[in-house]
Amino acid sequence: MAAACALHAADAAKGAARTEVIFDHPENFTDVKDSNFPTDKGRDAILARIREYLVYCTSRLVPDGDKLTVTFTDIDLAGDFEPWRGPQWDDVRIVKAIYPPAFKFSYMVTDSAGRVVKQGAEDIRDMNFQTRVTIDTSDSLRYEKAILDDWARETLRGLGKA
Repeated sequence: MAAACALHAADAAKGAARTEVIFDHPENFTDVKDSNFPTDKGRDAILARIREYLVYCTSRLVPDGDKLTVTFTDIDLAGDFEPWRGPQWDDVRIVKAIYPPAFKFSYMVTDSAGRVVKQGAEDIRDMNFQTRVTIDTSDSLRYEKAILDDWARETLRGLGKA
């Protein structure tokens, strides 16, 4: 068990060296709330989970020596808080098709010499997010992770191949 944890930690450290995730003015993001009365601590915890996942899922896609920088300018999590349900629902995110997850970000991949290999900007909103098959249905960020995973596989596939 300890060996597996050490291996996962090594993979995460390798991914962190290859991937940098920046949140540009997260206080202005559409919805990264932890409750109907959001806290900075809750927002930061959610963003840390998104950063950790993106570093993890891109670690095998970004070649050794290359670096991926992703700068988020807006995030809107799946679901929303519905205050009209009453105070007992303040911490319950209601997930419905009318509240799709969305990301706005730019990305840049550079090689070891600092030359830009690939770059672009994305504005992703998944209107069909509830039809996705996700393995961990207890993960509150499962829809967001699935979107980022799809983006990473589609966009970063083939890097390092000439």
